Amino acid sequence: MNQVIVVSTNYVPGHRIKEVIGTIWGITVRSRGIGGNIMAGLRTIAGGEIKEYVKMLNDARNLAMERLREEAEKAGANAVIEMRFDTSEIAQIMTEIVAYGTAVKVEKLSESGQAVSLS
Repeated sequence: MNQVIVVSTNYVPGHRIKEVIGTIWGITVRSRGIGGNIMAGLRTIAGGEIKEYVKMLNDARNLAMERLREEAEKAGANAVIEMRFDTSEIAQIMTEIVAYGTAVKVEKLSESGQAVSLS
């Protein structure tokens, strides 16, 4: 798999956008198991960081990003600009994580500002 460049800016430094393909996203929905929810519930009594949920959300964001890159590649893009995350709850027991952005084709610029092939 070619590495798809993902940035939160509206351009890729050192590259020129050749083509805008369109909006794409990667999505996952996660829920902690009953054991994880009980442990997290017990941690709320003492206060502080709920490590079980931090790990779950980090894993979910990584999976959403991986799926975003896969969708970009399927669409023929080699970059995603203006990447963002969105999260929401479903029925108060599941968390939806979406990574989204604009799929584009970019080409690298030489130091003189001329396009260079990325193959």
